[in-house]
Amino acid sequence: MTEIDPSPPPAEATEEKTAEVFDITTKRPTAPAPGPVAAPEEEPDEDGEVLRPRPVDPPDLASPGITVCKRKPILPGWLTSKPGFVSTVQRASANTFYATVYHGIRTPWYAFQLGVLAPRGAARLVQQTNRWMWDAESAPLRAYEVLHENTGEYLKLSRQRDRRVRLRVLITTVAAVFGAGFALVMYVMAPGWLAVLASAAVLFCGFRGAPEDQPVIGPAVLKTEVQKLTGPIVLRALDNIGNAKLSAAIKKGGDMNGLRFTSEITRDGPGYRADLDLPWGVTPEDIMEERKALASGLRRKVGCVWPAPDPEEHEGRLVLWVGDKPMNETTKPAWPLLKSGQVDLFKPVVFGNDQRMRDVSVTLMFASVVVGSIPRMGKTFLMRLFLLIAALDPRSEIYAFDFKGTGDFGALEPVCHRYRAGDEDEDILYVLQSLRELREELRRRAKVIKSLPRSRCPQSKVTPDLANDKKLRLHPIVAGFDECQVPFEHEKYGAEIEEICTDLCKRGPALGIVALFGTQRPDAKSLPTGISANAVLRFCLKVMGQPANDMVLGTSMYKAGYRATMFSRSDLGICWMAGEGDEPRIVASAFVDALAAEQVVLRARKVREEYGNITGHALGEQPADGEASYDLLADILKVVPADEEKVWNEKVAARLATLRPEIYGGWKAETVTTNLRPHGVSAQDVWGTTDKGKGTTRRGIARADITTAITQRDGKRVAD
Repeated sequence: MTEIDPSPPPAEATEEKTAEVFDITTKRPTAPAPGPVAAPEEEPDEDGEVLRPRPVDPPDLASPGITVCKRKPILPGWLTSKPGFVSTVQRASANTFYATVYHGIRTPWYAFQLGVLAPRGAARLVQQTNRWMWDAESAPLRAYEVLHENTGEYLKLSRQRDRRVRLRVLITTVAAVFGAGFALVMYVMAPGWLAVLASAAVLFCGFRGAPEDQPVIGPAVLKTEVQKLTGPIVLRALDNIGNAKLSAAIKKGGDMNGLRFTSEITRDGPGYRADLDLPWGVTPEDIMEERKALASGLRRKVGCVWPAPDPEEHEGRLVLWVGDKPMNETTKPAWPLLKSGQVDLFKPVVFGNDQRMRDVSVTLMFASVVVGSIPRMGKTFLMRLFLLIAALDPRSEIYAFDFKGTGDFGALEPVCHRYRAGDEDEDILYVLQSLRELREELRRRAKVIKSLPRSRCPQSKVTPDLANDKKLRLHPIVAGFDECQVPFEHEKYGAEIEEICTDLCKRGPALGIVALFGTQRPDAKSLPTGISANAVLRFCLKVMGQPANDMVLGTSMYKAGYRATMFSRSDLGICWMAGEGDEPRIVASAFVDALAAEQVVLRARKVREEYGNITGHALGEQPADGEASYDLLADILKVVPADEEKVWNEKVAARLATLRPEIYGGWKAETVTTNLRPHGVSAQDVWGTTDKGKGTTRRGIARADITTAITQRDGKRVAD
């Protein structure tokens, strides 16, 4: 055998090879643990060798030092939540009352059945007493010992049986003698009580004689077939929604892929709540998109299953709430302001409930509102509810316009500064005149805010203190437009109405003016871009497609999982609410019918009379009558000189605004085009130069077309 030379290799070999040499008689060096490493350092060490890669996770890396503690509630959720407590008590009380009535009606039939079964029960009682008295239950043991010839064990069992029989025969004899004597005494002294006891004995025997699988008195309230929500059921449902990452995590055990329950499944109102972290890369929106498949896996109706993100946690936290009954079948709490109470529009006000029947509030000030849905889903009821909330603030001024013409806002007339129902030309003109008043009020308020010192108005907007100062007249103004597509599409007044409403939507919230727009046809015509893009609060009841959904809730909301298309026709008053809070949420608005609305308005009217705020329509006053006090064609001739044959519409709009700012202020090129169309004047391509001297073509008009339109109009008037 060749011996191993332990001496070091020659220097030449060391220079040629860079590997270290270890003595094999000693322990070999431990290989570094596998794991991610950082890029190797480029600078060599003192010996000229490149340093080894550094680990990405150094052992001395400091931890954040932050521990998040989540305390469990001392009392169960249903006991600390008013809706949960009410729901639990109502359910228990309803079941108790129903069971009482159910069994009370059937009591005579129960008595008859028990009387028929009493002889069989008495026979069973005698038979069981006889077996007990003679210790029949130990007979098989004694027979077993006799069969196996175990004399000693048999004698022990026999002696035990003799002792039991003597005691039990004595007890039975004494009970029979005293029972007979007691019955005889009762027969002589209290025959009525004896009859009661005999009846009780007959009923007892009847119960003993009933078949075990067919009891005489069955349950009045059958147990629901809905299963209690458990972890395996939740995982089973999540595994069946078709998400590859989710299914893989469930099959591999979950914890290795980030999937885990963060707390116990608990009762939360009329349902169950499960909190869990989803696998890495999976978001609650992925679950919300497959709500129907999730409901199928949970064996619940879609209206019971409500997955949602947790705004207080990371983006992978899912809150799964599963109700006992669909949301549209659950009894809603009454609106808190239905019978009493006032409102401060600068503070949140309860207007509905979520799936768990918890109160949901909305703050109307500093926001424009859009409400959209298909017909007959509760859009107008929700609009009226917001106006009722405004009516209960005695400082507010209300404009209510119902373009459907059915009088759904009629209950609000006694408190409205301006009110109209209808879609005729005179109705639209009334609204236009009212909006002109609002535009002037908007400008006045802007000047008042500008004139106030910074110490009183630091944020350059209306505050509660400013609204309370009657001298400044900066009280809240709330204007509601139901079926707003009607005035926007009006051939004659639509352009100006759209212009004013857009201005109100943009500048109004900061100046204390709130505009509410409701439509059953959410599209670009019924909700112009200037309005839909600036609305803060959005309420979307059932719609039929993605465009309408995103038109109301906002761009890409459908893709993010917030889909009002999932509501059924029976989900009246249920909507997605966006703008109040970080995430959209499901809300069922409180139901207040026309009669209840009238009672609320009567209360609001009384409070307003005490405050001194009954104005406009409520006093029988009307806005300025007649058509607009200006001639558009004549004004254009004034601002377009005779030597200017053609001019851009944007220049016309600017010149008109300079001529009559109270009328044309805010007009654009499109406004000029729209308002000239009824006069037969069409826009055309016009060559011109910009302020920088660059030539280009833009939409404009010919001055000759204006003079022709005036000639034709005047000729018709003379002929008439």
